[in-house]
Amino acid sequence: MPEAWEYALTIPNDLRAVTISRRTLRLILTAHGLIGLVDLAELLATELVSNAVRHTKGPAASRVRWSPPGTLRIGAWDADPEPPEPPRALERLAGLEEAGRGLMLVRECSDLWGWQPLSRIGSPGKYVWCELAAV
Repeated sequence: MPEAWEYALTIPNDLRAVTISRRTLRLILTAHGLIGLVDLAELLATELVSNAVRHTKGPAASRVRWSPPGTLRIGAWDADPEPPEPPRALERLAGLEEAGRGLMLVRECSDLWGWQPLSRIGSPGKYVWCELAAV
């Protein structure tokens, strides 16, 4: 099993950053031999980073951390200190636009998720994260 590691990527408030973050995550996980987590991790990271970029005006950052014996934490920081809107219930999404589904996907597809207030480089904000257990 790999030793503990962590990567962070500072991203501008630009929707192209979502693709760059997703591809960077794929490279990191592949390099660390965690290819079995790539597809689900990419989905979750896309939702987290997309929310950070779409719903705030300031800078953002993505982070991925591996903790032995087998926990992958994916997160996104943004400069808005307000809590994220709670995820909608799966049954309430019928007929809705794509908007509003991100945190529901994170909740349903991860083993654990949450958020916390977090200042970064002197800016107040929040960190929204999820965890996947490697099986």
